[in-house]
Amino acid sequence: MYLCASSMPPSKDIGAYLSEYVHYIAHGATTDSDVRVLALNTLNALKRSVKAGPRVAIPAREEIEALLTSRKLTTIVFFLDETFEEITYDMATTVADAVEELAGIIKLSVYSSFSLFECRKIVNGSKSSEVGNEEYIGLDDNKYIGDLLSEFKSAKDRNKGEILHCKLVFKKRLFRESDEAVTDPMFVQLSYVQLQHDYILGNYPVGRDDAAQLTALQILVEIGFIDNPESCVEWISLLERFLPRQVAITRAKRDWELDIISRYQLMEHLSKDDARNQFLRILRTLPYGNSVFFSVRKIDDPIGLLPGRIILGINKRGVHFFRPVPKEYLHSAELRDIMQFGSSNTAVFFKMRVAGVLHIFQFETKQGEEICVALQTHINDVMLRRYSKARSGSATSTVSQNDVSQADKPPNAEMYDKRVQELSKVVDESQKKADQLRDELQRKTQQEREMQEELEGLKDTLQSERHIIKEVTSERDRLKSLCDEKESSLQVALVEKNRLETKLTNGQGQENNTKMDLSGNHCERDTLTTVGSVNSGIEMLTKLEEELKSCRKELAASKEVSKKLIMERNMLEQRIQRLERAKSEE
Repeated sequence: MYLCASSMPPSKDIGAYLSEYVHYIAHGATTDSDVRVLALNTLNALKRSVKAGPRVAIPAREEIEALLTSRKLTTIVFFLDETFEEITYDMATTVADAVEELAGIIKLSVYSSFSLFECRKIVNGSKSSEVGNEEYIGLDDNKYIGDLLSEFKSAKDRNKGEILHCKLVFKKRLFRESDEAVTDPMFVQLSYVQLQHDYILGNYPVGRDDAAQLTALQILVEIGFIDNPESCVEWISLLERFLPRQVAITRAKRDWELDIISRYQLMEHLSKDDARNQFLRILRTLPYGNSVFFSVRKIDDPIGLLPGRIILGINKRGVHFFRPVPKEYLHSAELRDIMQFGSSNTAVFFKMRVAGVLHIFQFETKQGEEICVALQTHINDVMLRRYSKARSGSATSTVSQNDVSQADKPPNAEMYDKRVQELSKVVDESQKKADQLRDELQRKTQQEREMQEELEGLKDTLQSERHIIKEVTSERDRLKSLCDEKESSLQVALVEKNRLETKLTNGQGQENNTKMDLSGNHCERDTLTTVGSVNSGIEMLTKLEEELKSCRKELAASKEVSKKLIMERNMLEQRIQRLERAKSEE
């Protein structure tokens, strides 16, 4: 039970009953102590799996053995400066659990804006030493650590010919305005490491003066102040490491070195912490300072000014657009100019005002949800700040009239509770609507399935009807040809009849002119013979006329059947077309 609860949640039908049963065993007075421990573990595992959902990958053998022997597995989480920490996990450990544990290990008190990221880096020969070819993918809080490590292994196995490095990285999801008030040393250090990482990658295009100053500050943070920096063996490597490559190529290496040394020597009075804070302050004052960056591809650009590949920077001021190579700042859209935004699995769009005109921009990216969450968080911060200012303004005016600071709190608390109730009501209504839409979708799916089955049956019926029509048509053609044959036989018989009648008339004239007995007897025999032939011809003709009449009746009946079947076929085809239209509409 513990193993199952750790890897998959129960269905809704059995969930309540199962949790009640496990709770009863865990807190039962007569339960064996070993069983009670297992039941408590199972109860906790049920809570986690119900919240996070089932495991995606089948748990590995070592995960199962560790769970059953009450051991914890370990893995490594890296920071952006290539340092790392070891964390523990089991079958049911999620990203949120790992973040909480890691924050405790490194003594990070404020970690709500931090999370784990999947870092992928392809290494093939000459590119192995290049910085900046990493891809960072934000991880959902409910993702299981075991699933992530399994995905890393399968991704490495799939990438043949190229070495794919996959690792877990701990960094900030976004920089918020409230971060500036946080004084936790570890928080400041991690923020510095992340901004330094982005700066070295070239995500902060700056002028030569700022670049020299920022490089000197980073060197001071790294080695402190020394009187003769050029005598330091690490000096050249520090210059190359802390100066972005795209900025370094804008002038001679010696010029950079002299400029940075002159600035460094003016920092004798600064400590490492002072240099770190000054570095953060310079980047923060840039319009795109404290941004999180996303690499995207242009889909729709109404203005036609953006390149094919773009880097988006998102901070508390808005969205900023950069050309990746060479790194160049292009344009900014402030939060108040962004009217609407949204994302899918493969794209993100912004409806924003440019030069007073609304345009819709679309970009291809798999990080659309992260982009929208970052934007929405900054918008919420702005709204909350405005609300706080308005509330403090009203409180000040009230205090100026009378000292009612104590009386000012209950209405605010009441207003807050009312707002919470309204939001809860909206959430409940949204959930009900979602359930209704889900039920309607299931009903529509069932209806579509039934229509599909009916359509298949009608298609089979139409096929059989077409086969019958084909048979009837061939029978009609056969009867028509037979009728034509009978018609031609009738015409021959009529000609023969006319010929015999003519011959009979001639024979009678000859009988009147001849008086001889011998001759008379001879003519009488001829006449009798001729009359017999005529009678037999008439009988044959009558018979042929009757056969022709019956053939015509059969032909008329066949035509009626054929006409009826064609009408039925047309009706079936029209019905199929209606069903297909209805299916496409569904």
